[in-house]
Amino acid sequence: MRVLVAALLGGIVMFLWGAVSHMALGLGDVGMRQPANEDTVLSVLHPGLGERPGVFLLPSIDPARMSDKAAREAYAAKSKVSPFVLMVYLPEGGDLTDMSGQLPRQWASDTLSALALAFVMALAPFSFMTRLSIALAAAVFAWLSILVPYWNWYHFPTSFILAALIEQLIGWLLAGIVMAWWLGRERRRAT
Repeated sequence: MRVLVAALLGGIVMFLWGAVSHMALGLGDVGMRQPANEDTVLSVLHPGLGERPGVFLLPSIDPARMSDKAAREAYAAKSKVSPFVLMVYLPEGGDLTDMSGQLPRQWASDTLSALALAFVMALAPFSFMTRLSIALAAAVFAWLSILVPYWNWYHFPTSFILAALIEQLIGWLLAGIVMAWWLGRERRRAT
């Protein structure tokens, strides 16, 4: 039960920190830019990408053609002179101001992440500082294993990746403090 309470507390702290970091501090917008002519870009998406949602990488090559030397060389030449684009495409659109579906999913994600972390933090009678170090190590691990590859392979802006590191470190520091306190409190009460 103490792990579940720690997870709930950690999830709430991460969710609230996410609101502050995105809405008040703007960390979620670092590295993002507005297009020079949004309407021109939007007008070519349906004809160029079709009606199926997905993640698109442009210029692109069919992975099955990567073994074809001529196709690979043509792709290399095209990619040297073409803009690079990685985009999530939803052809049907949607109200991007309505977060009624996204906010519960974010809270669930934060809480499930906190549950995994609380489980590790509660494995042994660690000190408060050791538990807090585990939380910070988990934040760095997640950043290195997920966001740094996006920077490396998909050219996410360095500022975006560094802002995400700051967001994760501060968030899991705050959540880690609450979780480590709760887990240590419960252990002390049991003795």
